[in-house]
Amino acid sequence: MTLEELRQKIDAIDTDLLRLLNERADVVHAVGELKKREGLEIYAPEREDALLKRLVAKSEGRLPPKSIRAIYREIMSAALALEEDLKIAYLGPPGTWTHQASISKFGHSVEYLVQPNLADVFDQVRLKRADYGVVPIENSTEGAVRDIFQLFATHPLKICAEISLPIEICLMGKGPLGDIRKVAGHPSIIAAARKWLGQQERAFEFLEVSSTERAAAAAREDAQIAAIGSGLAAELNDLDIIAPSIQDEASSARFSVVGRRPSPPTGCDQTLLTVAGDEMGRSLVSTLATMEKAGVETIRVDGHEIDGSDERGGALIRMEIVGHATDPPVAEAIAALREAGKEVTILGSYPRP
Repeated sequence: MTLEELRQKIDAIDTDLLRLLNERADVVHAVGELKKREGLEIYAPEREDALLKRLVAKSEGRLPPKSIRAIYREIMSAALALEEDLKIAYLGPPGTWTHQASISKFGHSVEYLVQPNLADVFDQVRLKRADYGVVPIENSTEGAVRDIFQLFATHPLKICAEISLPIEICLMGKGPLGDIRKVAGHPSIIAAARKWLGQQERAFEFLEVSSTERAAAAAREDAQIAAIGSGLAAELNDLDIIAPSIQDEASSARFSVVGRRPSPPTGCDQTLLTVAGDEMGRSLVSTLATMEKAGVETIRVDGHEIDGSDERGGALIRMEIVGHATDPPVAEAIAALREAGKEVTILGSYPRP
């Protein structure tokens, strides 16, 4: 076939795709109307996860799973925006990896509400100003975000989905690498790319700022300044990515989607909970033994000593386990821990990512 014939074929396929997408939107609208009449949530994380897995399994063509998920993420995002003005609160500022994780989960079509701190994200969801919140819960270099666990203890919210995101640091700016004299970024991000930055022919002057947003603003104003941060920050600030993936070591971060309702069981779930008890060593051993006796698999566990002024005792253990909190083995283990005098807080059960 000639180039022109191939282009005409693409145009015909695009026309069919557009027709089918509009048909899909009509069906989604009918589903949305039914859910509203029955008082059900418009967005169902467990349904979305199952749909994406099924689509990936069905695919027999050239598109890799990553592309299929990205395409359908935006299709579902557009459908959600049609049915309800879905609002997602996230820990800002814009252009952070939390922002990027939010978009990877909900797409570009929903409304995002940037929040200055974790407590405000929780408050926005609790007060129904936002439908869901996205917060960082762990990164591979620094471990768990401990402030999160206290917020779960004081807010009636549950984790309903998890997002895992590789952390890719980019150098971004208005000019070519040879014109860059200064590099602006948050101190932790500069530190994570120190090796790559030190290997360049020119010795850069570093400008430490409080956020990637401020670094990008400096790069917009001066072509001799480059910013480092997420690729999303480059997109939002109309900056070119001068060099991608300049981080010294591969790392990742995990984020939680928090909502007002718990996620129902799907048959392939995990549960995140905390267990407060006595001295760390004894509490950890007894907690793991209880899980093992009930036949519950532990994915990961960590803990820290609690200040003596805390009425809950001497240790707080964080556990991720296989299964939903309502599954009989998990429910049995939780009941046994509580009977033993431990305070168990279920942060959420959600589809395994």
